[in-house]
Amino acid sequence: MGKAGTDKAARTTAQIEADIARTRTQLATTLDELAVRVHPSTIAAQTRAKVLGAVEQKAGRAYVAASGAVEQLKAQFTDEKGQPRKERIVPAALVGVGVLLLVASVRRRKRA
Repeated sequence: MGKAGTDKAARTTAQIEADIARTRTQLATTLDELAVRVHPSTIAAQTRAKVLGAVEQKAGRAYVAASGAVEQLKAQFTDEKGQPRKERIVPAALVGVGVLLLVASVRRRKRA
């Protein structure tokens, strides 16, 4: 069996007890870590963090999309110098006023 068998047989009781104590300490540490990981408050905090991250990511994307849409709309009503384009603003304003008048007349008819 060579030297390996002799080394194991040559271990003292104190060495074996030290190994057992070290293993117990490692197991206790592992169990403590597992208890923290599976504790409901830890799981809730992790879930909350994931949800908040997802919401923030969606909000960021929505902000970028809205900002782009506003810029595109602004570009429709201003020229390269940033001056308003009256030929586009006036018809859009008239359409808006027409829609408001239509909504107001529908509400009046419902009340009457």
